[in-house]
Amino acid sequence: MARRSSAATRTKPIPLDDPSLYVNRELGLIQFQRRVLEEARDPSQPLLERVKFLSIVGSNMDEFFMVRVAGIQNQINAGVQDCGPDGMDPVERLEAIRADYMRLLEEGHACRRALFAELEQRGISVLDYDNLTAAKKQTAGRYFLDTVYPVLTPLAFDPGRPFPHISNLSLNLSVLIRDRDGEEKFARVKVPGTLPQLVPLQTAAKRGPWAFVWLEQVIKANLTALFPGMEVVEAHAFHLTRDADTAIQDLEAGDLLESVEEGVRQRRFGSPVRLMVQPEMPDGLLDLLKTNLEADDADVFRVDGPLALSRLRHLAALDRPELKDPPFGAAVHEGFSDSDEMFALLRRQDVLLHHPFDSFQPVVDFLRNAARDPHVLAIKMTLYRVGSKSPVVEALLEANRNGKQVAVLVELKARFDEESNIEWARALEAEGVHVVYGLVGLKIHAKVALVVRREGDTMRRYVHMSTGNYNTVTAHLYTDLGLFTSDPRIGADATDLFNYLTGYSAKSDYRKLIVAPINLRARLEGMIRREIEHAKAGRPAGLIFKANALVDYSVIRHLYEASRAGVRVDLIARGICCLRPGIPGVSENIHVRSVVGRFLEHSRIFYFRNGGEDEIYLGSADLMQRNINRRVEVLFPIEKPALIRHLRDKLLAVYLADNVKARAMGADGGYERVRPGPKEKPVDSQALLLARRAGK
Repeated sequence: MARRSSAATRTKPIPLDDPSLYVNRELGLIQFQRRVLEEARDPSQPLLERVKFLSIVGSNMDEFFMVRVAGIQNQINAGVQDCGPDGMDPVERLEAIRADYMRLLEEGHACRRALFAELEQRGISVLDYDNLTAAKKQTAGRYFLDTVYPVLTPLAFDPGRPFPHISNLSLNLSVLIRDRDGEEKFARVKVPGTLPQLVPLQTAAKRGPWAFVWLEQVIKANLTALFPGMEVVEAHAFHLTRDADTAIQDLEAGDLLESVEEGVRQRRFGSPVRLMVQPEMPDGLLDLLKTNLEADDADVFRVDGPLALSRLRHLAALDRPELKDPPFGAAVHEGFSDSDEMFALLRRQDVLLHHPFDSFQPVVDFLRNAARDPHVLAIKMTLYRVGSKSPVVEALLEANRNGKQVAVLVELKARFDEESNIEWARALEAEGVHVVYGLVGLKIHAKVALVVRREGDTMRRYVHMSTGNYNTVTAHLYTDLGLFTSDPRIGADATDLFNYLTGYSAKSDYRKLIVAPINLRARLEGMIRREIEHAKAGRPAGLIFKANALVDYSVIRHLYEASRAGVRVDLIARGICCLRPGIPGVSENIHVRSVVGRFLEHSRIFYFRNGGEDEIYLGSADLMQRNINRRVEVLFPIEKPALIRHLRDKLLAVYLADNVKARAMGADGGYERVRPGPKEKPVDSQALLLARRAGK
């Protein structure tokens, strides 16, 4: 009897709330940084592109600490002990994060040392000041006096002067000096971020040899100029990261702008979450910093090398084209070769663009044409991240000057783009544009533009919807999909959406669009259950989801149930994936891959086999609680059979065939690079898509 009970226990299905089925979100994000680091290590990549990838690891981890680690610390400080679906409480998560991050940091600096050695072979040297020749030190000294010295402001710390404010992500020198009476004093010198972080020592030839030294080392070597009559005892660099996820109170529209501006200001002085110092910093000086910054021992990371890997972007920006990816020309969609005929084209057909392989210019032309067309009466648009120089906003301003009704929803809470968005919001308001700042408790992440045009006795609506932002810079760096359509039902839905965003609307259903937080969860999970029913009935069933992240645990449970029902599930998740594939009895029908390459994979595609009647939705939403529950997101259908086939066979199939830039996730949460089999050809999905657009 006991044996039968044991056997029954062994064969009993694993409950779908079992913590072993879920990957911790933060540790999954660090795993993603390791995949980016792999690109920095890849010798097949151009050398300065590898440097760029390493700088991206640095900047990504800066944001990770400012937001995710800060959030966990706030939970601990508030006494929150709740475990997530992965079973880890906040203290356990923070300990695991710090240990994993330290390993990543060591791996990153080992990669940096290898890259610097290779750069030196190609005529680019990043030198330590102590190893410079006398001539190079003289060059650095002249640069210091002419360029750096006028910018510096040493700040003392003594009974009459408080400890100086150390701003977020700032690089500083902690300086110990001794006066004529032999008394030691502390001062702080901020390394100015407004100056080149690499001081040029030798740039005589176009292709080298070039030599540089880090700016903080030049400042350190010339500190006596800042403290005349004093003895500089020692100086050590430190880099501080603060909690930047400032709580921005959701107020009425008129107050929200001021609230966000204040949040941006306060971000510079949030609680410390990471203090990076070099190994040689003495304990006494470190204790002084920890005490005055109110940092804990666990917040300190000793780094053997230059602090802030993100600053390597300055090295990656060097003008050495032979050490970078070759430039490419984005294709102009054949139907948009004559922008004046754009509206006529869109009356005849839908147009799908895939950036950066397709040019982003038609999106700008769409708005410019609307601004100048005497038959266009109104333009409505959402703006999330538009950048500091925006032809999109310029087109909206032109439309307003030409007498069009222009309404723009500017999302002020687009993290780390608030300042740019505030500037554009003020510029639009100054011109008389109707500007709305969002909804209470919700972030507006949808990407929609609506143009209303009088055509004879009728009003026609033209709509552009996208998976990515209306940003002409990132459109060259991110992969995104955008749809132009004049479908009257989508146009009516877009009108209803803007009424919801700018006015009062309790509309709970849409004709074609799926809108979060209104009906996205119900529709998405309902369509997954539909695939389960198809599989149980013996009809064709399958799911392919491409997104930046899969974190939402309700969606994950639905996917586990689909796998148990025999539905094949392919997930292309660039970043975090909290689902574990390949677990017998739970997820053996689920396959997860991440593609990390030249462009940042940013498009979201949701494919449903649907019993043989394929359905595809594109949109702005990732599979995360915040996107589904606390943001306004839009998924839009692709209904033309030719476009469905294109997305299925020419895009998703390429990503699933990638055996160069793809990594497959295992049941343990780790990733392994996919390699071509003995008889397989290498498939680099992004390179293949570029070649197709170039007609090769």
